[in-house]
Amino acid sequence: MAAGEQQQQQPATARISSSSAGSGRLVTPFWKEKYERDARRYWDIFYKRHEDKFFKDRHYLDKEWGKYFEGRDGEKKVVLEVGCGAGNTIYPLLSTYPDIFVHACDFSPRAVDLVKKHKDFKPDRINAFVCDIASEQLTENMEPSSADIVTMIFMLSAVAPDKMPIVLENARIVLKHGGRVLFRDYAFGDLAQERLMSKGQQISENFYVRGDGTRAYYFSNEYLVDLFTKCGFTLEEICVHNKQVENRSLELVMNRNWVQATFTLNSASPQGPNGQHDLLACEGEEDKLATGTSKKKSSSEEIDLSEDFCNMFGTSHSLDEVQIIGIKAKCHDFKIRMLRKEYQHTCKSTGLMLWESAQFMCSVLAENPSIVAGKRVLELGCGSAGICSMVAASFTQFVVATDGDEESLDLLRQNISSNLEPNLLSRIMIRKLFWGNKDDTKAVGELPGNGAGFDCIIGTDVTYNPDAILPLFVTARELISDKANKDSVPALILCYIQRRVDEDSILSNATSQGFRLVDKWINGVHGSNGIISSWFSGNDVCSAFRHTVLSILYFEL
Repeated sequence: MAAGEQQQQQPATARISSSSAGSGRLVTPFWKEKYERDARRYWDIFYKRHEDKFFKDRHYLDKEWGKYFEGRDGEKKVVLEVGCGAGNTIYPLLSTYPDIFVHACDFSPRAVDLVKKHKDFKPDRINAFVCDIASEQLTENMEPSSADIVTMIFMLSAVAPDKMPIVLENARIVLKHGGRVLFRDYAFGDLAQERLMSKGQQISENFYVRGDGTRAYYFSNEYLVDLFTKCGFTLEEICVHNKQVENRSLELVMNRNWVQATFTLNSASPQGPNGQHDLLACEGEEDKLATGTSKKKSSSEEIDLSEDFCNMFGTSHSLDEVQIIGIKAKCHDFKIRMLRKEYQHTCKSTGLMLWESAQFMCSVLAENPSIVAGKRVLELGCGSAGICSMVAASFTQFVVATDGDEESLDLLRQNISSNLEPNLLSRIMIRKLFWGNKDDTKAVGELPGNGAGFDCIIGTDVTYNPDAILPLFVTARELISDKANKDSVPALILCYIQRRVDEDSILSNATSQGFRLVDKWINGVHGSNGIISSWFSGNDVCSAFRHTVLSILYFEL
């Protein structure tokens, strides 16, 4: 395939380079081993929780591979569905092709039970059985060389990379000579990969764990073809689909990528003009699909990535997984309930953790009450700890602590109520605020006593997600006061550790919303006469955080 064609098929819009995808913060060896050891249990819990209501039925197999399921002269095609789940692939197939027989296996007993409980289950058409194809033999439940087709639909990605050859060898044994593997799964650069990488949920290169303990691998064309070729398969066709899902209310365009391929067992290899496999391009590539609209999508428009977008990154944690830590800042002494460290890399919400920048800004406010004294203060993305808001409550007219995650807000309420005296509790309000959400923004802006907007907006570690930077500044601009007085000018203060978003990106988005950078303190380096430098005069706040590379940006309108 030509270089230009490859660039078109695998766009760089996912913002993941091949090097960065393998260089994220890895889970510990203990958890890597646990996720492998308990893989069956995690998926069993998944199906216990969601049953058959999570995945959409996959009606696209007829459109994509219909010619392979059609028998000739009374021939009855035999299909093996590996990783059948609740039956979202096999039942649409059986409905369309009444003459096929399906072997359906999954290593989750609950999933297989769901297949058998389906209203259309018929033992004479479906052989459903439990099998861990990475460690158990398929031939214990079906004959060798008996299947015409093996379907692997969003299945292989759940297997550890070192065990993928075992899975393919197992499938090869039950596949007929000339039989085909029909494959669809996550592609390198998908939005979910970017999210999981940014949250430190990486197990190994291109392999990640979700918040519920299930895992996902993101395939490149080269890796996938090499994997199948080494196991005795020949590539027939392959293409990468890229859909841009647009969330209009947040002004976000989200890239969803998946790879689709057909492999043949021991058949002649179709060759391109240069003696290479022809990697076919996709029709309808880079279509835009708006979410959150009332328009019903046709089955051909559906993006089936085997997981609901809103739930792909994590799951709720029970409060018995939290711990209490002590935070001291000058005369303030807080006991904060937060998620235990061993659960932090799989939680869906970064708000359940306590970040260094929040502790740093908490100390800065404690040493410099004039930053917030007598003002109307808003904290964006305060998470479950709320330590900056609690310090500010001692000096402000009132402070509104906000976050977009309900679970974080629940824990925040506990932390605030258990740490503040009744007279200070009356000065602090807790509200849900999802950046870019007009209803949330309006509700916060119309709080009693806030008709003129906020005099000071604070955000700590809220700049790690590229997609959230613009909504962050849009929300701040809507809520900040545009009225200065002789004593102070309304300000937006961001404190952060630089991760995936650089300073230039932050500043360009700030400027687009009318914010002007007045002062900055980057990676511990600042001028001697600025607003920020004055905060560290006569105290040792900086020395207490000397091992952490922190930055502060100070904006005014």
